[in-house]
Amino acid sequence: MSEKKRRSAISIMGSLIDLVKPLLHIMLAAVILGTAGYLCAIFLTILAGQVIVRGFLNGVTGEMISVNNTWLVFTPVKTILIVMIVIAIFRGILHYVEQYCNHFIAFKLLAIIRHKVFAALRKLCPAKLEGRDKGNLISIITTDIELLEVFYAHTISPIVIATLTSLIMVLFIGSYHILAGVLALSAYMIVGVVIPVINGRRGSQKGMDFRTEFGELNSFVLDSLRGLDETIQYGQGEIRKTQMSERSKKLAAMQKNLSEMEGAQRSFTNLVILLASYGMLALTIWLYDHGTMGFEGVLTCTIAMMGSFGPVVALSSLSNNLNQTLASGERVLSLLEEKPLVEEIPEDMTETVEKENMERAKDSFVGAAAEHVTFAYDEEMILEDYSLKLEPGRITGIHGASGSGKSTLLKLLMRFWKVDQGKITVDGRNVEETPTKYLRDMESYVTQETHLFHDSIANNIAVGKPGATREEIEEAAKKASIHDFIMELPKGYDTEVGELGDTLSGGEKQRIGIARAFLHDAPLILMDEPTSNLDSLNEGIILKSLKESAEKKTVVLVSHRKSTMNVADMVYEMKNGRLS
Repeated sequence: MSEKKRRSAISIMGSLIDLVKPLLHIMLAAVILGTAGYLCAIFLTILAGQVIVRGFLNGVTGEMISVNNTWLVFTPVKTILIVMIVIAIFRGILHYVEQYCNHFIAFKLLAIIRHKVFAALRKLCPAKLEGRDKGNLISIITTDIELLEVFYAHTISPIVIATLTSLIMVLFIGSYHILAGVLALSAYMIVGVVIPVINGRRGSQKGMDFRTEFGELNSFVLDSLRGLDETIQYGQGEIRKTQMSERSKKLAAMQKNLSEMEGAQRSFTNLVILLASYGMLALTIWLYDHGTMGFEGVLTCTIAMMGSFGPVVALSSLSNNLNQTLASGERVLSLLEEKPLVEEIPEDMTETVEKENMERAKDSFVGAAAEHVTFAYDEEMILEDYSLKLEPGRITGIHGASGSGKSTLLKLLMRFWKVDQGKITVDGRNVEETPTKYLRDMESYVTQETHLFHDSIANNIAVGKPGATREEIEEAAKKASIHDFIMELPKGYDTEVGELGDTLSGGEKQRIGIARAFLHDAPLILMDEPTSNLDSLNEGIILKSLKESAEKKTVVLVSHRKSTMNVADMVYEMKNGRLS
């Protein structure tokens, strides 16, 4: 994903707002309640000014009073005070409900976005995520998504609320005199539009740079934790500490720069508010001197101007955090829009028919083949005009040095990658035309590195077959020569493995991976260096299990070990993407 922004702030906001459609009715309620709440707050000060006017003009009883030879009827001060109390209560209630609606929308949408992100990652995996910066991905699915809460809870409805409130106040102030209305409109536009836009343009790239650097720091910390043993062993602690300190200082400097921009913007906003407030006072006094506005208009317009900047100030302040929020939105949207290198093929059969075909395929599996396959990673040629036939009920061994293309062949059989030329067939069907779920059910794949989840050993083995019984799990573990080891543990199969499986050795993790493959019970078993971390005794037990299973299975055994090839019915030597 590019570090630079690929789209404008308006485009990002439009894409994020598009996700609100299912919750539009709640957003509308939040806007109405928020607007009413701000108007309550503004008119509290205006009514306070009215109390002063009535006190000044002795209108405490509601009697008709002559002002400049004009008879006016004033509402009693007592009534105004009661109205003010009611408005104050409503202001609190309206603000609470508005915030509740906004945060409900925000957290609901964050949950939806997380589901979308994980679905996108699943589609991108494994081809598009190989070699991807894991720390940056973690940053996207944690802090970047969390930052979107600012947008959904404190950006969308505040923009609409500020617009509606400002328009109402312009009409209210303009009802006393059109020039006062024009001044109010100009002030609202400067504070709520001009300043945020200018500040946003100044800090948009800096916000993206900060989020990217934050993700890279996450990657560095994660990498340091995973390599802690090596760091201690080779005395690299001070070097890693210095590197982390330098990265932290760089991030702190970027944060400081953003904070300085925020401070400057806030100071300028306050200056504009003061100038607008004093400008309204000066304008209304001038209008009063020219007899086009009464004393009440002077006081009311000035108080209304001073007390009505709340909504637009909220917009102005948004531009500070909005730079980082939009940068986070850009990173999340880019991930959601990223196209996988290999698209999943949807199921084209009903569930019942598929199960019937699957069971039939297990009993009559016709093997697999690579026919004149050419494949390259970018410019690096791995396989060129490569052909191989995997006979059913036989173990095919592929021996060769690291980097010769052995693992790549298995990934092509799994359709993790697409061939550039030629075709791969499994059970007589081109993998490019086979529904992905059906293909995965037909294959068991043991990778070089077995990932263990932070869960029990039983659940880690059961990954190979969701809903498997304990008896099935134990039988698979016996075939993988790990049952006896598990039974010696304090809680047996219910023993929790640590994060990343650090509580188990490499050989133990590898055998759990093999147990998964046996439990999956697919007709085609692909094993990539399955015994590289095992001693000769355990290797022999597992290979014996493979040999016994091979009567009903098609097995591809990839290894650089000569001893592993002894169990194979046919052994191919692979060198530079070619077989012999």
